[in-house]
Amino acid sequence: MLAIAGEHLRRLGHRQVTVVGVAAEAGMTHANVYRYFPSKTALVDAVAGRWLREVEAELAAIADAPDPADDKLERLLLALAALQREVLTGDPRLFAVHLDATVESRPIARRHRGRLRLLVERVIEEGLNAGTFALRDRERAIAFVFDASHRFIHPASVQLDAEVPRDLIETRFGAVIRAILRVLRTGTL
Repeated sequence: MLAIAGEHLRRLGHRQVTVVGVAAEAGMTHANVYRYFPSKTALVDAVAGRWLREVEAELAAIADAPDPADDKLERLLLALAALQREVLTGDPRLFAVHLDATVESRPIARRHRGRLRLLVERVIEEGLNAGTFALRDRERAIAFVFDASHRFIHPASVQLDAEVPRDLIETRFGAVIRAILRVLRTGTL
C-alpha cells in the first residue's frame, strides 16, 4: 500500500493523491485503507516517513563512526543538508510532503526532529567526554547548533535556496559549521 501511495505521490503530488485511488490500485476498498491510516495525510506522511528513516539511518551511521566528535558533527550537518537538497531536486513531491509536515508540525516531522536532536546530542556528549568541546550548558549548545544551521537544514530554507548553486550553499554552510565548532570548542556560549 505504501509503495502504491509513493508512486501516486511521485506522479500526482500529495494534493492529488486520493485514498480511493490508492485503494483501487491496491485492490481493496478505501475503508480498508482507513483501517491502517486514519487520513490521507497520515498515508502520505507514512510515505515520507520511510524516506526520513533512511535519512536518520545514514546520519546515525555518521554519529556512530569512530571519528572525533567535531568531525562527526560537521559530516552529520553537511549530510543532512545534502540529503534534503537531493530529495528537493530528485523527488520534489516527496520533499513537499516533508516541508508541509515540518511547517505544520505534524507528528512525522516532530519525531524526525526529535531523532535528529538525539543524534546531535550524542555527538556533543561524546565531544564533551573526549574534551573536544568545552561547554558550560549542553542544552544551550544543542539549541545553538540547530539555530546556527537552521538556514541550511530546515526544509523551508532549503526550498528557498533551491536555485542557489550547490557550491555556494556548501561554502556558506562550511563557514557556519566552522563557527559552530569554534564556539563548541571554546565554550563561548
